[in-house]
Amino acid sequence: MAQIEGRNAVLEALRADKTIEKIFLLDGCQDGPVRTIFREAKKREVRVDFVKKERLNQLSETGKHQGVIAIAAEERYYTVDDILAIAKEKGEAPFLILLDGIEDPHNLGAIIRTANLCGAHGVIIPKRRAVGLTSVVAKASAGAIHYTPVAKVTNMTATIQELKKQGIWFVCAAMDGPVMYEQNLTGPIGLVIGNEGEGVSRLVREHCDLTAAIPMQGDIDSLNASVAAGVLCYEIVRQRRM
Repeated sequence: MAQIEGRNAVLEALRADKTIEKIFLLDGCQDGPVRTIFREAKKREVRVDFVKKERLNQLSETGKHQGVIAIAAEERYYTVDDILAIAKEKGEAPFLILLDGIEDPHNLGAIIRTANLCGAHGVIIPKRRAVGLTSVVAKASAGAIHYTPVAKVTNMTATIQELKKQGIWFVCAAMDGPVMYEQNLTGPIGLVIGNEGEGVSRLVREHCDLTAAIPMQGDIDSLNASVAAGVLCYEIVRQRRM
């Protein structure tokens, strides 16, 4: 079973018709968001238990439950083909985000949220040495996890090679690459974001078609992985709209 915490995350899970087994609500809380969650739960015949704050604190995995915890079926993973089918159904050139070893669940959740908002068709993550779809990820995504498909693959390099055969180009986020404004980021594209500390692995980078750097003028040398992903995603959006 998976645990979803936080008001927005639980409400979006209900509205996305995710299978919810039970919801714990803070007893006595009558504010608008909590009433909305209760109403949506009853509409879907989901069991609701009103419990004390101490009980919610005991159950919480994130420490930020906001008075709401849902117990749900494990989030299912999609296949890469599922993601490509979504792009085809929409009549759009595929826009994929590939994460090479993201370990922080807050970063993964934030990137999934950005993927949803910028119109990416899906996110691809590796099976090993990376965070999966946990309750912390669900909360950090603010519900986007229920709308944006995430595929988990055994070998990121092999996946890139296979997708290249289908006409997709890959851009690797790299501090030492050409500035992103100088690169053509239109058409079928996969954006590759690396690990928080080490960046994109050498082998994965070698299989990308080009690199792109975010121009920086400050006193530190890098951006948070999820922030970097957001900046590059919206440069892709800008170029695609042009």
